[in-house]
Amino acid sequence: MILMIVIPVLALISRRSLVVLMPVALILIIIASLIDGAQRPIGRVNRAFVASPPVLATLVLVIWVFLSLIWTPYLDPALSRAISILATGALGLAGYYLLPERMRAANLYLIPVGVALAAVLAAVIAFGMRAGMITWIDPATFERGLVVLVMAVWPAVAWLSSRGRDAQALAVAGTVGIVALGGPGSLPMIAFVVGAVVVVLTTGFPRLVMSVLTVAAPVLIVAAPFAPFLVAPFGAGVPGGMLDGLGVWRQLILDDPMRLVTGHGLEAALRARVTGELSWNAPNSLLFEIWYELGLVGAVSLAIALAGAVRAAGRRHPALVPGGMGAFTSAFTLGLFGVATTQMWWLTALIVIALVFVCVARGQYRTKRPRVLVPGLQRNTFES
Repeated sequence: MILMIVIPVLALISRRSLVVLMPVALILIIIASLIDGAQRPIGRVNRAFVASPPVLATLVLVIWVFLSLIWTPYLDPALSRAISILATGALGLAGYYLLPERMRAANLYLIPVGVALAAVLAAVIAFGMRAGMITWIDPATFERGLVVLVMAVWPAVAWLSSRGRDAQALAVAGTVGIVALGGPGSLPMIAFVVGAVVVVLTTGFPRLVMSVLTVAAPVLIVAAPFAPFLVAPFGAGVPGGMLDGLGVWRQLILDDPMRLVTGHGLEAALRARVTGELSWNAPNSLLFEIWYELGLVGAVSLAIALAGAVRAAGRRHPALVPGGMGAFTSAFTLGLFGVATTQMWWLTALIVIALVFVCVARGQYRTKRPRVLVPGLQRNTFES
């Protein structure tokens, strides 16, 4: 209930609710699983899970993050951020291991309930803010809550669709889309629209969409440093300096090309803006931040991890694939358009959505209603 109802609702009004409540929920799940004693053997999970390419790439990325502390100019905040990332990821991994092997449908209906309640509350808040009746909620906090809501809608849609409740799934998704349109910023709406388009396309052409996403996301990440040079001939005539950010990135590459290999270290993009070492016109995007902070090794590791994640999601139950592709595309779009990828609220939100999808996947074990067995009839049939 904390993961599926409380977090989507409270994220709209509280800045720290997501970071505080996620550990509480996972600790409760861990305690319950230890009391129950029916969880899967961790050793067996390790051999199957750790050997997969996306997990190996993620391990390389984590190791490189800690190695970057050697050359980052902002050691203290970077070390604190690295420890927080590691602790949050370890807690999410423990929750993944210890979630029940089979999830009850009654529990999984909590996610569409939570999304629907959050959407209604968001509509009330949006109306109140526009009418001037609600002034105590920070618009930035409300926009973050809408980002979490846009991410949470896709596992809700996936679960409802897998149960044959397409009308309810459409109603929940449509409500979230309308609410996102009325938010203080355009980012949640952009992410929702892109995710919704991918869900529709995946429903009709699942293999094609998965193939495109498997290639497109890694290529965008790995080839990102070429963009400032490709658009350079068009930058001079653009009014208002719309391509100034890419111009800043191009100059950074020309001034110190070796940083493309090592990066400047964790936390460098944000702190350098604050101290003035990096222009505020620099791109505010996942593509820029991964290269600026972690360089080639970090970018390639992230690209491999994302490609493997898309392929792994494609091997799930067919009814869950559209929702999984929609969630991936929405998250990637949010990263491209400026959600700070190393902020703890965003990483925590991704872990929550991933765990909810794991729950939904583990609720797919029953594909048809079991046959009713009549003892007397069965005995007669056996005797004959």
